[in-house]
Amino acid sequence: MLDVRSYQVIDTDTHVIEPYDLWTSRMSARTWGDRVPHVRWDEQMQEDAWYTGDIRLSSAGAPAQAGWHEYTPLHPPRLQDARPETWRVEDRLAWMDKYAIWAQVLYPNVAGFGAGQFLGAGDTALALECIRAYNDFLAEYSSVDFRRFVPVMALPFWDLDLTVAEIERATELGHKGIIMTAEPAHWGQPKLTDPYWDRLWAAAQEADLSINFHIASGDMAPYEAVHHSTGKHANFASMGVQFFMGNVKTIALLTTGGICHRFPALNFVSVESGVGWIPYALRALDWQWKNCGVVFEHPEYELLPSEYFQRQIFGCFWFEHDTLESTLEQIGPDNLLYETDFPHPTSMSPGPASAAVDPDRYIQETLGGQSEDVLRKVLHETAARLYHLDPLPAAAGQ
Repeated sequence: MLDVRSYQVIDTDTHVIEPYDLWTSRMSARTWGDRVPHVRWDEQMQEDAWYTGDIRLSSAGAPAQAGWHEYTPLHPPRLQDARPETWRVEDRLAWMDKYAIWAQVLYPNVAGFGAGQFLGAGDTALALECIRAYNDFLAEYSSVDFRRFVPVMALPFWDLDLTVAEIERATELGHKGIIMTAEPAHWGQPKLTDPYWDRLWAAAQEADLSINFHIASGDMAPYEAVHHSTGKHANFASMGVQFFMGNVKTIALLTTGGICHRFPALNFVSVESGVGWIPYALRALDWQWKNCGVVFEHPEYELLPSEYFQRQIFGCFWFEHDTLESTLEQIGPDNLLYETDFPHPTSMSPGPASAAVDPDRYIQETLGGQSEDVLRKVLHETAARLYHLDPLPAAAGQ
């Protein structure tokens, strides 16, 4: 039987549940008043919710879904109703130990998955303070054990001077990667392929920090795509899959838009998007590349889209079985990372209202027949390289 613990599994997509005092304890009430993000009871929705002023940002308990007794989108109305491992750091470590997870990469909720949520308040100075407070909090949270918690910084991407400064500051705090919206134009910024962003890519490449594109980091239209008569559970299922597949656009833009070409040492991660669709997407991109004569328009591009992907882009998988196996056969293990999405609604978190199995059991069932080389890469080594963690000790006999 596969000894999962021996691989020191790195879980490359999880979410830290923000404590209610994250911003109120770090930002000046005298300066910002009730625009400081805070939690209060939403009488209409009958739940605790995050607000900035009168603008509702999100539910406080919804991200802490792991182990909840009702099917999503039903969720804990208050954070204290959720299981403690979803929000208390010491209980989270115990959960990781139980399921043979050595380390976790940590993403936000309240700020949005690309840190654009705070722009909705209409004050970039306030948004900057919110971002800095979040990065400070995440570094403090991860300092409980920097070997096992991997903070990735949010950025004030609407200002490149501030962005470069925050990269330097957050790196000093211990952050090991960058989150970025895949749809900056949604937030009124230049398109992702605009050379305007080259200064960000250059700063990240120089710092050897990966750019992580989490799904649902821009346009949230899938939430409104299905009529309410379909039902809230069916709608949520549909919405989730639409977001999963959304990162095909990100990969297309990175490879065909010259970003990978101009920044050959910069790594990109497609987060919470699965991997089974990637072989088809790469074949389609290569076909279109040739079919549309891109080589005549850009003779300086020395690689095909699939080759740029293999050099610099990584995808994360969690619940897949057959599609994972075929993806391993078609593109190999070098660009694949394991995740659980803990403690979100689609996470590998067993419970009374979940189709998930134990993470260690999933690894046993799905990857148990793979070679030692494949297991080491997808469970630890590639993620350790991307996020600057300790390498996996050599296997016996090596």
